[in-house]
Amino acid sequence: MISVYSIGALIVAYLFGSIPTAVWIGQAFYGIDVREYGSGNAGATNTFRVLGKKAGIPVMLLDILKGWTATNLAFFIGLSVTGPEHSVQYVNYQLALGIVAVMGHLFPVFAGFRGGKGIATLFGMILAVHLPAALLCVLVFVIVLLFTKYVSLSSISAGFTFTLSVIFIYQVSVKAIVIYGMAICILILVTHQKNIERLLRGKETKVNLFKKKQIQS
Repeated sequence: MISVYSIGALIVAYLFGSIPTAVWIGQAFYGIDVREYGSGNAGATNTFRVLGKKAGIPVMLLDILKGWTATNLAFFIGLSVTGPEHSVQYVNYQLALGIVAVMGHLFPVFAGFRGGKGIATLFGMILAVHLPAALLCVLVFVIVLLFTKYVSLSSISAGFTFTLSVIFIYQVSVKAIVIYGMAICILILVTHQKNIERLLRGKETKVNLFKKKQIQS
């Protein structure tokens, strides 16, 4: 059911996703646009790569918050439209809002439609929709990052973990979540194509979590 409230929520979700956290923090505190360095993306991974953890961690947390907040806008649409919380219809609205927020991150209206890869925003969405699967993704992300120091590989691994966990571990019955999980895998492969190529060539940049990072072009 389409209503003024649901349309308004979708617009707000896109605007939340469009907040270019990496760009604004980079320009405000470091005087640079992170899109001009590293991989050229306006996301947490490139912020870690270019500016280090002091900038990367806030960007990552804020990007997660964008996805979580946008997804939970379903609560404000009204139960008469979405149905009871945690119902299939309610979850469908959550997924729609979260996807729109991710699209906002990929193509932000506030930053010339040049955004990031949406992994942190995707995670915020997952956090709102299925908390156990989200926590498992965090565990996989941290383990892979500690062992490899590749943020991109950690993000890819965490994304695939969500899909596999909702299908085989939690056996989620809501088809929309399963389909969304599969879509995540496709999106990750598309947005991380260059990262995957660099990983295969052994040229992907590692992140040192314990040292300050110098700006690199």
